[in-house]
Amino acid sequence: MTDATITLDDDKEASFGDFFALLKPRVMSLVVFTAMVGLIVAPGSVHPFVAFFSVLCIAIGGGASGALNMWYDADIDRVMKRTQGRPIPSGKVTEGEALAIGLTLSAFSVIMLGLASNWVAAGLLAFTIFFYVVIYTMWLKRSTPQNIVIGGAAGAFPPMIGWAVVTGDITIASTLMFALTFMWTPPHFWALALFMNSDYGKAKVPMLPVTHGTRVTRNHILVYTLLLAVTAGALLFTSIAGWFYLAAFLVMNTLFILGAVKIWRRDDAASKADNFKAERSFFKLSLAYLFAHFTALMFDGMLSGLFDSMGIGGPF
Repeated sequence: MTDATITLDDDKEASFGDFFALLKPRVMSLVVFTAMVGLIVAPGSVHPFVAFFSVLCIAIGGGASGALNMWYDADIDRVMKRTQGRPIPSGKVTEGEALAIGLTLSAFSVIMLGLASNWVAAGLLAFTIFFYVVIYTMWLKRSTPQNIVIGGAAGAFPPMIGWAVVTGDITIASTLMFALTFMWTPPHFWALALFMNSDYGKAKVPMLPVTHGTRVTRNHILVYTLLLAVTAGALLFTSIAGWFYLAAFLVMNTLFILGAVKIWRRDDAASKADNFKAERSFFKLSLAYLFAHFTALMFDGMLSGLFDSMGIGGPF
């Protein structure tokens, strides 16, 4: 990488890192990982180069969504303390540059994925970008406290896309991987919203704690955590889940339900007294929760492939 910079009108400089930050690399890493797992556990195989390039295209598409999200949400990002350091609010990248990068990478990722693998996978990627940018960012995020519930679909498509790269179709197993991330998203973000409540309120984003209060939010976290456990359990009845997944399911869902119950029992006074310690712990646990489930699916998929190559049945 070079250290070349682009000087903007306000004398602030944009480095390669600033433009890369537009792509939301942390979110992109989740996209890459879950898409890769979907590709690994899918029945059949593709050439390693096709697999690598397809995951790269999915990552670029996810990054393009992030750039378009930052372009549209620049006004909100300038208000919220958590996002004021992003490239556009900090003045290092202009809104026009973010829009151009997002549109260009969106078109590139979809077209190249279609050419490299198949148009079912490319169509799913195109719909994912559209859903995140138009349905979630432009419509739901500013209009309803159910923004995260419905909008969470955008982050849940990558394993389905990875699966479609190999198979060219959509099945119950790939849909359940989608459902796992979809049901995980609300308790994950609502935990964050509990200790970032004032930030969302200042930006006038109708997150559930802002519109309905923290007690309702705690109730919702518990309900969705229980529904998430049921959804995660449904994967046990598919061919892609094995012993690794069973172990991850038992451990992580026990911990997650206990964490949700702990949050549900708390009130605002207790949370503020220890700076939302339980809520912050639950948020961190939620990251480990999703990672553990998809890692287990990946190990089971690799083990299944090994058994298949040996001409013997799977272990589960």
